[in-house]
Amino acid sequence: MDDADEDLHTGGDAADGFAALAAAGVLLFEDPATTSKIPALERPAFAKVAAAPHPGDVLTVSELFRLCRDLVDIHAVRDWCQARGVALRVLSGPLSNFHDLAANDATTALLINVITAVVQFQRDLQNELTAEGIAAAEAEGRYRGRPPALDGARREEARAAFQDQGASIAALARTHGVSRAAVRTALADLLPNQAQPDQ
Repeated sequence: MDDADEDLHTGGDAADGFAALAAAGVLLFEDPATTSKIPALERPAFAKVAAAPHPGDVLTVSELFRLCRDLVDIHAVRDWCQARGVALRVLSGPLSNFHDLAANDATTALLINVITAVVQFQRDLQNELTAEGIAAAEAEGRYRGRPPALDGARREEARAAFQDQGASIAALARTHGVSRAAVRTALADLLPNQAQPDQ
């Protein structure tokens, strides 16, 4: 292992590690933070990688799950590497002990399937727990921010004053001790060209 790899493995200065890799002639590609819904092969930086490979090259990623988000994505990247004779190496994470994750042997395929299935299970479980937490918070009225400043009788009073007496938004805000934005929220469906907030 060379010093540049060591920096990346041990969490040393990443900029120094990247500089050392670049000095050694390694092509570096970095994707900005993107949504996990974009498959790895469709990301802008991967298009640059796809333009540069030669048989025998090594595609090295800091962590596989930064590049691939699920088992389907991992298989797509492995297939891409295998078709071009490119090795796939991961510097950290549960698959970092493999010399080549794109190797076309049964053991590598089995271990990748098992490890990625466990990771996918963890993500799915986390999503389920998050959904349950959101549902519980919504049931208790604690989800989606704080409650409106004008609600119930105060809201109806402000709406009546606006409609029947022509009270201004500023006057209603002073009367009820709330901001003009709070009054606009309470009157949203009565105001022209006003988007209605989620209730």
